[in-house]
Amino acid sequence: MKKLLALLLVAVLALAGCVQKKSDVEGGGDAESTSGEKPTIEILGQAANENDLNILRDQLTKNGFEVVLNIQPDYGSFSAQKDAGNYDIALSSWTTVTGNPDYAVRGLFKTGGDYSVVSDSKLDELIDKASTLTGDEAKEAYAELEQLLVFDQAYIAPLYISKKAQGIYSAKVNPETVLLPKSRAQVWENISFNDESLNASETLVLHQAISSLTSLDPIKGNDGSINTLNTNMYVRLVNLTEDDQVVSDGSLSYNNVMAEGNSEYYFILRDDINFAKVENGAAVDTGELVSAEDVVFSLNRAKDEKSVPDHRTYSIHENIETVEVVTDLAELQNAKVSGSDETVLDALSQELPQAVTEVVESEDQVDNAAGKYQVVKITTPNPFPQVLNYLAHQSGGIVSEKQVTSINTYDVANYDPNTDIAYGDQATVTEGNSYNNQLFASGPYILVQKNDYEATFVKNPAYRVGSEYEPKITNISVRFIDDNDSALSALRNGEVHVLQTVPETKLDIVKSDENLTLNEADSNGVTYLQFNTKGREVSDSADLRKAVLYSINQEEFITYYQGNKLPAVSTVTPLIDTGLKLEADSKKVTEFLNAYSESK
Repeated sequence: MKKLLALLLVAVLALAGCVQKKSDVEGGGDAESTSGEKPTIEILGQAANENDLNILRDQLTKNGFEVVLNIQPDYGSFSAQKDAGNYDIALSSWTTVTGNPDYAVRGLFKTGGDYSVVSDSKLDELIDKASTLTGDEAKEAYAELEQLLVFDQAYIAPLYISKKAQGIYSAKVNPETVLLPKSRAQVWENISFNDESLNASETLVLHQAISSLTSLDPIKGNDGSINTLNTNMYVRLVNLTEDDQVVSDGSLSYNNVMAEGNSEYYFILRDDINFAKVENGAAVDTGELVSAEDVVFSLNRAKDEKSVPDHRTYSIHENIETVEVVTDLAELQNAKVSGSDETVLDALSQELPQAVTEVVESEDQVDNAAGKYQVVKITTPNPFPQVLNYLAHQSGGIVSEKQVTSINTYDVANYDPNTDIAYGDQATVTEGNSYNNQLFASGPYILVQKNDYEATFVKNPAYRVGSEYEPKITNISVRFIDDNDSALSALRNGEVHVLQTVPETKLDIVKSDENLTLNEADSNGVTYLQFNTKGREVSDSADLRKAVLYSINQEEFITYYQGNKLPAVSTVTPLIDTGLKLEADSKKVTEFLNAYSESK
């Protein structure tokens, strides 16, 4: 019996040895050749991304790491853990909703950026340098930036680029009216029911995962809780097309022009949009024109870090130097369009309801039908054409100077969120005793009220009335469902009419349902790992970060998502192909882990 047990033990040990060797051969890493103890890596993520987290855990484990998963139930809990520094790497994502590469890096990686945990003066210089360039020069600059960001310092580790997939309950909603832009948030005013007679009476039900809203002041939030909502509540000077071209269509301006030198930008404003407010649960026309004065006020506060407490979008607009109302017609007649002999006035005057006879200072003087227009001029300190993309961002939304200043009467430096209720605070629109809707909307819709279940919107009755941009559907409900499977089920049941994001693993379900239509498009969304830059081993060791970087096998993610993901290098990848690539390399992992161990 003892001999039999001994033989069995030898066999088990031999088999165990074979399994380890097989793992090594198949790319499971070369952990046995690293020196020292296995480093522990804590990965922070959300429950909704558990599949990605499990793939990451397996890849890092195979390459010699001990992995701890810190999975939070929702975005709020995730953010709290991230702010507290309870992670080595955080599973993050970013969508460049302005369609320009500067937005893909400035707020994320520049020192002091709204969402940056990185402080690297060389990286800062590269970000500023690249922002002023176009064409091949820009491509070279962003390649240099990616090299430093990803490969030299490994501040991030890329996973994949997502595609966009949108589900429409086409049994009731006309799928041809539901746009799927690459960058811009969902365009509500365009959507119509199949039976257009229902547009005024039926409620369009949309979906959003996050129920806690950062702020309904467009400059105080830049996340998935409010991007779509604020985009549809506040008009901007320009918009983005479905393929990221900057246009005046559907915006506050008839036309926009970049003058010679690429530092002066002119916008001629329309007079068919008033602010809306909420009275007794209904949207009413305030009679107040969305004017050049409101534009100047809105963009000056957008670019001023200290204009509001917890300003989260100022870095987007930091390249705006001045915003002013043009009152001298001769200035427009004498200025030339960039790269052209055409005058700025001629360019601005195309397809106006009446030829320009006067540019006026005050909204009281505006009368487009009589040729009296307001023109806004924005100046940048250096040539910076990408400023137009930023003006298309939801944070470029135009707010009412009169209303915002009447609400925000507190001292910004001594702001107390417990006693000072700022304009856009979600508490003012949440049903209950605290409800006191103070919103003034310049866009096609205004938020009436919300609860944990939904947010209800109604159309602005004074927005582009009679034009193709007048909102088609009167009532919209944004249903809060944080579970993807539950949201998809609601779409199939007709409880939700448009599901903006269909999981890649569920596309066939939508395609096979006769009541549904699937829209697919490229996106600027990148999922990546953000390294903690303070208080952790990975914060101080580029070698340890690089070991994680080269453990990432993007093909495994792409395979899991059935080919519906694309390789990434950084958040710039969907916008500019720099020619750089990340390939998993277990030998490099071992090399960097050994260098890390030797440095301790």
